[in-house]
Amino acid sequence: MKQIYLKFKPHYQDTLKLAIPIVISQVGHVATHLADSIVVGHFVGTVALAAVSLVGSIFIIPMLIGIGISYGITPLISQENGRGNYEECGRLLSNSFIINIITGVILFTSMYFGSVYVLDHLNQSPEVVAEAKPFFIILGFSIIPLLIFSTFKQFAEGLGFTKQAMQISIWGNVINIILGLTFVKGLFGIEPMGIRGVGYSTLIDRSLMAVVMAIYVLRAPRFKKYLKTFVITHIDRARSIKILKIGIPVSLQSTFEVSAFGGANILIGTIGAIEQAAHQVAINMAAVTFMVATGLSSAAAIRSGNNTGAKNYNQLRLSALSSYHIVLIFMAFTALLFVVVNPWLPWIVTNDVSVIAIASQLLLLAAVFQVFDGAQVVGLGILRGMGDVNIPTIITFIAYWIIGLPIGYLIGIRMGYGASGVWCGLVCGLGAAAIMLYFRFNKLSKKLVLTN
Repeated sequence: MKQIYLKFKPHYQDTLKLAIPIVISQVGHVATHLADSIVVGHFVGTVALAAVSLVGSIFIIPMLIGIGISYGITPLISQENGRGNYEECGRLLSNSFIINIITGVILFTSMYFGSVYVLDHLNQSPEVVAEAKPFFIILGFSIIPLLIFSTFKQFAEGLGFTKQAMQISIWGNVINIILGLTFVKGLFGIEPMGIRGVGYSTLIDRSLMAVVMAIYVLRAPRFKKYLKTFVITHIDRARSIKILKIGIPVSLQSTFEVSAFGGANILIGTIGAIEQAAHQVAINMAAVTFMVATGLSSAAAIRSGNNTGAKNYNQLRLSALSSYHIVLIFMAFTALLFVVVNPWLPWIVTNDVSVIAIASQLLLLAAVFQVFDGAQVVGLGILRGMGDVNIPTIITFIAYWIIGLPIGYLIGIRMGYGASGVWCGLVCGLGAAAIMLYFRFNKLSKKLVLTN
């Protein structure tokens, strides 16, 4: 073990140096929704919490489509930076900025006009749907500033500068919580807004984060050599296609996984509002640890992109394997934590004993899929940095929609095991994805080492 540690020690250090700020920033995305759930769960009620769960399970799909497209720039930036081609980085940012603005407008428009139809045709409780509709529209508009923030965040992280986005995310979540409490409860003379209050707080928070992140990148001296070619008045077809060839598959990868979880939420919603609220509580807890894994995945993508650009294929394998080691150790620890404290964790979000009882059971299953979830998302990051995105996209579709969700429907709905049965299907899907993605990385990286 000591020899293995000494062999990988430099890679552990480099990966963690990149990953820790990204992890904090990524946790910020989930912390926004977790804060919304906490505020609503304690100050509005179980029906409103189920509405937040319903909207979150739908909204996360267009959100991840947008964020996935914004990720298209990151491996390209890290590869061009590895080659010393600084001016190309500025050109890529120009195209990514315009693409993401257009994407945000399209996604919001589709949510605005489709919200009523979608929410009315999911066989959900009428009182939950009534609470969900106004919240969905307000939250939908926040996707535009979120993608502006993500554009500049992914550019900076592709160059290895990760701390500023972390700091902005921390302050953004503090603002979101303060505003959420103020709007929901009606403090300082403001009329109580209920569930709409957390929607407005999220919109304001994401708008401020976008402005501050853009100002940082455009004005910081460290980025000057990269921004000589940055303009927002022209979009280049060839570079845009290059970005989208990575961004669209990455968005599909995330969408296939998270939409399966959204599908699981909708299946559980057909059982009842209490089960749906419990699912929301448990998934929020699991999502926090998953965001740590996605931060490690982003760091792995940056390092594999740099090594691919510089053609350091032995270093590529070592850095990738070190990322696997780190995420497996962390997720095993969180799995143990879920097993030990699962009866008490749901109290953070709600004091409804019926919801807590079911959520505690689901957290035991979350403990099982923690390790699989971490391994699959790091595998995706490594392959993304290598420029391999199409086959992993097919793998994620098979794992979640051919294996995971049908098994969840069979066990949870048809066989009558309820929410726990649906989550068993999710465990199967995550396990299949983790195994297939590792074999894909192992095959490609060994081939690069042997042929170069």
